[in-house]
Amino acid sequence: MKAVIGRIVRDALELEAHGIGFVVINSNDATAYREDSFDNMKRFAADHALPFPYLHDADQWVARAYGAVCTPDFFGFNKRMELQYRGRLDASRKEIGPADLRRDLFEAMVGIAKTGKGPEEQHSAIGCAIKWKQDPSCAGAEIMTHR
Repeated sequence: MKAVIGRIVRDALELEAHGIGFVVINSNDATAYREDSFDNMKRFAADHALPFPYLHDADQWVARAYGAVCTPDFFGFNKRMELQYRGRLDASRKEIGPADLRRDLFEAMVGIAKTGKGPEEQHSAIGCAIKWKQDPSCAGAEIMTHR
């Protein structure tokens, strides 16, 4: 998420003008990865002037419930809270792409706001794997949720 935060903020602000809300949830293991601690999240939110709630999924329940696999992993819902979009921000990776680059999340959410339905074609999210907590019953193996 760090590499694309500027584009996420841009899209959140533009989606707000269409009446679309936005929230970001950090599900990384903050005990093993201190950079994902709640205090560091607050600092990150202030440094980037995040215009949306930035929540901490401390027990990773939300990420598991939705089957999230990477950061960022985008989920778009219609007004009936039905999942209509699951995919990437855009076609670039960490770097900013050309000005005419398709903005997958933005375009999908504007379409959902107008029609209630997500796009037929959706591309998987691109990012770092979620840093899962260790499950003691797995003898040190990481638990991964796959799509």
